[in-house]
Amino acid sequence: MRLLVCGGAGFIGSNFVRLRLAEHGDEIVVLDKLTYAGRRENLEGLDVRLVHAGIEDAEAVAGALKGVDAIVNFAAETHVDRSIAEPGAFVTTHAVGTWVLLEAARERAVRYVQVSTDEVYGSIEEGSFTESSPLAPSSPYSATKAGADLLVSSYFHTYGLPALICRGSNNYGPRQYPEKLIPLMVLNALHGDTLPVYGDGMQVRNWLYVEDFARAIGHVLAHGAPGEAYNVGGPDECPNIDVVRRVIELTGADESLLEYVTDRPGHDRRYSLGSEKVRALGWEARVRFADGLEQTVAWYRDNRAWWEPIRSGDYMEYYRRQYGRALG
Repeated sequence: MRLLVCGGAGFIGSNFVRLRLAEHGDEIVVLDKLTYAGRRENLEGLDVRLVHAGIEDAEAVAGALKGVDAIVNFAAETHVDRSIAEPGAFVTTHAVGTWVLLEAARERAVRYVQVSTDEVYGSIEEGSFTESSPLAPSSPYSATKAGADLLVSSYFHTYGLPALICRGSNNYGPRQYPEKLIPLMVLNALHGDTLPVYGDGMQVRNWLYVEDFARAIGHVLAHGAPGEAYNVGGPDECPNIDVVRRVIELTGADESLLEYVTDRPGHDRRYSLGSEKVRALGWEARVRFADGLEQTVAWYRDNRAWWEPIRSGDYMEYYRRQYGRALG
């Protein structure tokens, strides 16, 4: 296929691009604003065309879209903490940017897949969300992602656009920017820095290895029914504190580095997605969390050249603002 992958230089997007090139030989155009989490290094050595622009740039989108069969939209402002501090950028990217892409897709009648998140459903005490569960977002990040999902659905119902939504649970794996829990803890542990854990650390997440999510998106792209949403949950759930303690074991760090900090405002307690609908398309998760976490820690240990520039840049100031202390 000829694909326009928006946000393809980010964590999930670049893993999707690598998988599609390796397993399908697609012709890929990547459209990416290359903000802090979208990095050229994530596409190093890959045969893709990179267009440096945001999805809200209608002219750039139109140019990048020429001749493609489908759009897969990963482009997003990615972190709840950042959305609490600066929600405006999330509105621009998730709402305005998605609208621009949908208009371009409608004009050219191409298939469209919106990559979304379990956070649009809010928190669930027990059981798992299904695609028919009501949307109940609780942060500017999840609210703007939910708004984008509703826009996508409206373009199917109003204009007949062959648009689909793929919602993933908490992704982890190589090339994830270290503001997220697992890479943050791994890199801090490797450096002997404090490991900041929100609240009591008992927030439960449904962990999904990034390549498993990339394959699920491919199944939705190829076999999903237009107008439908597909949940993709990982095979294992785990409280955040257990994840951190396992990272300590895998890195050989001292448990005294663990520090409980003030919880995030409005922090959802538990996420869980049922995946029956995407399994009916032929998808199954291949990587259990214990194995995937071990592989992820090993990747960061072996790829210092990827993450060392991050810890010496703007990330240092972000970390100081977020946690009230500097990295060592």
